[in-house]
Amino acid sequence: METRIEKDSLGDRKIPKDAYYGVQTDRALENFPISGLKPKPSYVDATIHIKRAAAVVNKELGLLDAKIADAIVKAADEVLSGKLREWFVVDVYQAGAGTSHNMNCNEVLANRAIEILGGQKGDYKTVSPNDHVNMAQSTNDVCPTAIRIGALIEVRKLLPVLENLEKALLQKGKEFDNIVKSGRTHLMDAVPVRLGQEFTAYGMNVGRHRKAIEQAAETCEELGIGGTATGTGLNAHPNFRPKMVEQLTKQTGIQFKTAQDYFEAMQSLRPMVELSNAIRNFAQDYSRIANDIRLLGSGPKTGLQEIYLPAVQPGSSIMPGKVNPSMAEMVNQVCYQVIGCDMTVFMSAQAGQLELNVMMPVVSFNLLHEIEILRTATDVFIKFCIAGITANAERCQYYAENSTSVVTVLNPHIGYLAAAEIAKEYIKSGKPIRELVVEKGLLTKEQLDKVFDLRGMTEPGIHK
Repeated sequence: METRIEKDSLGDRKIPKDAYYGVQTDRALENFPISGLKPKPSYVDATIHIKRAAAVVNKELGLLDAKIADAIVKAADEVLSGKLREWFVVDVYQAGAGTSHNMNCNEVLANRAIEILGGQKGDYKTVSPNDHVNMAQSTNDVCPTAIRIGALIEVRKLLPVLENLEKALLQKGKEFDNIVKSGRTHLMDAVPVRLGQEFTAYGMNVGRHRKAIEQAAETCEELGIGGTATGTGLNAHPNFRPKMVEQLTKQTGIQFKTAQDYFEAMQSLRPMVELSNAIRNFAQDYSRIANDIRLLGSGPKTGLQEIYLPAVQPGSSIMPGKVNPSMAEMVNQVCYQVIGCDMTVFMSAQAGQLELNVMMPVVSFNLLHEIEILRTATDVFIKFCIAGITANAERCQYYAENSTSVVTVLNPHIGYLAAAEIAKEYIKSGKPIRELVVEKGLLTKEQLDKVFDLRGMTEPGIHK
């Protein structure tokens, strides 16, 4: 392998000649062969956006040579278009704060900018990773800013998918609105509900969580870039902060704001925790909905089977003809992973000390990962499960008519205790509830015809 020699503050090191990364990235590769997990694409995008914006702003402020700035911008545009991605190689689990990731990005952009200017990789006199690409920046303000930007990039893709899920569930609510079934509380018979009411509630729940996630994401719009090492802004032009926010807004289309307090923006990962918390809250309800769908579709002969789920794959390697609720099971697993990611974000956020939280690398991965998998899982869940759900109307009607809890409608007419006796005798004898009520002379057949309106029982009111 052909190599070139690069030097950092620790000494000389041989670097693969064709590598766009440099000496500090190479040290990170040696030091952190931990998981094989690389930075999320949106995190790379976010960091490169910061480097591009800094080159533009420092050029405008007269601090960075125009040729160097333009070369960095061109290199950044290439990366943002999808090129050179194989050179962002530092493991997710690395030294604190994210210096290795920051320098990986600095070195790739510097080496590509050197080529654009006609030089050879590693000639940092032409374009320096530290002095030029990282001008007026520190890992300590770049990484928390990049996490915020990356999260907003991912949330922008997540929210429309959640809206699609909401609409799909509400549509099923309309489709199933005339289907009466037995309600269940404690997994036991309860008064009738409509299948449509259950699905409409699912859709409403998703919509509420979607709005909560959108609101939580807004906290990430406040950026602390320009705080440099500790929040003071040392080595950055006084106008660097507002100009960076303006330039990043222009580049991403996201309306950013300058931090109210640059020290707080660096010390605390509060916005990331708030967003992750909102996503976790959705995950727990989402998993509950997936569980309900599995239960409603259970069977076909020994379960509820009130709905039919689309068959997406054979369900057993030994039991012929078995079909499982595979897509709902997948959603459950994704939700558990999301909750685990949120716990990592939460614990990491409280682990900061004084002017910096050094746990940012693992926060960046887990926050972006939970958003990404939630989006992709939901996309296929809608397509391969929700959209194809149909109702087993006959089974629903049977359960509604034979539920012991339909006696509840008798309470205003014969009293709770008498209705309870009817329920117990119904369970013991198997005789229809109507027959038992007439036999005991509690109500006439004509009165029962008015009282036992199953559809009416799914709405407020007293049946007379």
